[in-house]
Amino acid sequence: MRRPYLFVIILILLGVVSAVLADTYLKERIAIVGDFAGLYYSLNPGIAFGITMPPLLQSLLILIALLVIGYIWIFKQHSKLGQYGYALIIGGGLANVIDRLRDGFVTDYFQVGTFPIFNVPDSCVTIGVVLLLVDAVLNQRENDQ
Repeated sequence: MRRPYLFVIILILLGVVSAVLADTYLKERIAIVGDFAGLYYSLNPGIAFGITMPPLLQSLLILIALLVIGYIWIFKQHSKLGQYGYALIIGGGLANVIDRLRDGFVTDYFQVGTFPIFNVPDSCVTIGVVLLLVDAVLNQRENDQ
């Protein structure tokens, strides 16, 4: 089964370019759906949902998580859905790591309701996790039959 490595590279580029564009051009909130949703520039020093830890511990945990996910993706058999789930997680995770290397922060820019502000790579990671959950449910159903 071919692994979607090109997809990962595209996701990384999309995430980094969108962060650079937000850093460069997003100076004030841009409403998309009134007060509910818009583009809002925010720098996140933490990890998911703005959770912060000591920088060295945070970087170590991110690195370990990406290495474990990468190992599973490369060395285990997965359905096509699972392959793309892992690709989304790795691409989004690496894009955020690269963004953080630029200035010590992850650039967030999507604001929806009261949900924490997020970015394209965050969305990739979330969608990837959902795909892996769906894949696990489908595989379990196949195994039960």
